[in-house]
Amino acid sequence: MKVISTEKSQILAARIAGALNTSIVDVKFSRFPDGELYLAAGELDDETIIVGSVTDSDALVQLLLLIDACEGSKNHLVLPYMGYARQDKRFRNGEPISARAVARLFGRGVENCITVNIHEPEVLKYFDVPTTNLSLAKDMGAYLRSMGLSDPLLLAPDDGALAFADDVASVGGWDYDHLEKTRLSGVEVKMAPKKLCAASRSVVIVDDIISTGSTIATAANMLYQQGATEVYAACVHGVLIGGAYVHLKANGIREVFCSDTIERGCSRISAADRIAAALRG
Repeated sequence: MKVISTEKSQILAARIAGALNTSIVDVKFSRFPDGELYLAAGELDDETIIVGSVTDSDALVQLLLLIDACEGSKNHLVLPYMGYARQDKRFRNGEPISARAVARLFGRGVENCITVNIHEPEVLKYFDVPTTNLSLAKDMGAYLRSMGLSDPLLLAPDDGALAFADDVASVGGWDYDHLEKTRLSGVEVKMAPKKLCAASRSVVIVDDIISTGSTIATAANMLYQQGATEVYAACVHGVLIGGAYVHLKANGIREVFCSDTIERGCSRISAADRIAAALRG
């Protein structure tokens, strides 16, 4: 068994290989003069773990090429972050169900698939191979515990993420709640924990994805007004588009951290051990 990866998941793939005590395949990546992607894999094995986060369209194509390059091996696909998963239904006539379109691409050439905190679990039904969705909630909780925060309050940005916050909080037996938005006027909105008080407490806003960070930045300002001593932002997938990291820091977030499903400078949590355990069965 060997591990192979796309360009966007090199570090995570190497960590998975280390956790499995196996080797990683060298891959040459380049482009043709017209911009088309090219890759050439090194020596393969009869069983291969293919690791690749779909962070953009190039990453999607590269992953498809890598799967094809591993033809003849028994392939296990690890999809740490699945782009296009948010469009999981048709909201208006003429729209594609993007999550379905992408999931169907991975039904050929692999035996099974592993995802990590996929944005909408309903997407799993679109895969044509057995697919397991892992959660890094406990791993995030372990990292928070290592920070030594005193009696932190964990907040989900909305009630849809409350179950995730619950799982993270269970590691340390911490309080958790979700933010509730109240419209005070046509232009004024208030955000506050639904039940618990943030005054004189460290607050950690937790979610599966941080994209623009605008909701968290707004919430941080309001939490400070309500007496929070410090506010952190934590997520599994650090998409962080449009200057999101700086936007969060500029609005008082003390630390932003994510996992290595998308490899960032603020990746503090690794999915490698969780994925390796699932691969071992």
